[in-house]
Amino acid sequence: MRDTNEMELKFDSCAENEGFARVAVAAFMTQLNPTVEEVSDVKTAVSEAVTNAIIHGYENEIRKIIIRCRIVGKELQIEVEDQGKGIADVAQAMEPMFTTRPELDRSGMGFAFMEAFMDDLRVDSEPGVGTVVKMSKRIGKGRELWTTQSL
Repeated sequence: MRDTNEMELKFDSCAENEGFARVAVAAFMTQLNPTVEEVSDVKTAVSEAVTNAIIHGYENEIRKIIIRCRIVGKELQIEVEDQGKGIADVAQAMEPMFTTRPELDRSGMGFAFMEAFMDDLRVDSEPGVGTVVKMSKRIGKGRELWTTQSL
């Protein structure tokens, strides 16, 4: 197997494509032989990032979302990009329970879920320009730990 591999998806920012994005990233990561839990973690994080782009970045306007995935060794790196309204205060937006759309019953837990399910999370955003959510997860960590402990 090669040590690196990349893919990029560009799709409309409609709610119907959130599931497509999750499955596409999950399919890409299968080359790392992930556990069911790792696939579930990544799918949840991707879902949250794409949903944020749709609801907050574009405020349900149909524009484009770009997902870039890269595998480097055993690490899966994901970027979810929108060219929407951007985030004025990223630190505040990443606080659990913070939401700019309470009228839509948004829980404000999107970034908290991304942080919980991924090993690293960074958010680059500029008001009026857009947002890039960068996440990474080392795949196989649980198996490596189990193998070491069972010896």
